[in-house]
Amino acid sequence: MPASGSRNDPLASFNFIITVENMRAGFSEVGGLATETDIIEYREGNEDITVRKIPGKRKYTNISLKRGYTPDGKDLYAWRKTVMDGKTVRKGGTITLLNEARQPALTWEFSEGWPSKWAGPALNAKNNEIAIEEFEICVEGLALQT
Repeated sequence: MPASGSRNDPLASFNFIITVENMRAGFSEVGGLATETDIIEYREGNEDITVRKIPGKRKYTNISLKRGYTPDGKDLYAWRKTVMDGKTVRKGGTITLLNEARQPALTWEFSEGWPSKWAGPALNAKNNEIAIEEFEICVEGLALQT
């Protein structure tokens, strides 16, 4: 049995901070913290029917963000507009998961990011839901800091 006081509970997924260079933003949802490597199957003619599998290209999933829309939250759209105007500005940033004491527990660092998608809120006069904006950052690197 583990000694008393050495229990490691899983971290809660709702306690996080996002920083894109000097811009700190609050979001209600983050997705796409994933990496993937293509699999290349290869077999030499003098081997039996076993196929060798070797690593190919690395890929990073786009990071998707969602937050409640506010009138003063136009900084992300301004960044997206640089891409639409053909003057893409690439930025790096971090996504930090906090523990119960609001201290950093895990940090993912992304590099060469640029906004590939922005979606405004869905409007419907029949409901009373919060207006949510969606933002997607295309990245060329993602690393979990240790």
